[in-house]
Order: sequence, then structure tokens, then C-alpha cells
Amino acid sequence: MNFTKNIGMLLLAIYLIIVGLMTLFTIAIPSILMGILALAAGILILIGK
Repeated sequence: MNFTKNIGMLLLAIYLIIVGLMTLFTIAIPSILMGILALAAGILILIGK
């Protein structure tokens, strides 16, 4: 399996998987944690890391 070397894209993938699982199984994950993860992914994608 080949994982991406771009940390921002990896965080985005993790965020999308968690959101999908929350939608399907109504898992309660604090919104502050999801916000921090989304913000970190967006910033890292923008700066190209």
C-alpha cells in the first residue's frame, strides 16, 4: 500500500473517513477535535507540506 507523503492530504483523508463514520454510525466525536483536524489539514495543504 502506498501512502501519500503529503501530510495535509493524509490529514484530509483521515478527516473525511472520520466524518463518514460519524455519519454512518452516529459516533460522537467532539466538534472541537474535528475542527482542529480540518484546520490543520487545510493549512498544511495550502503551504504544500
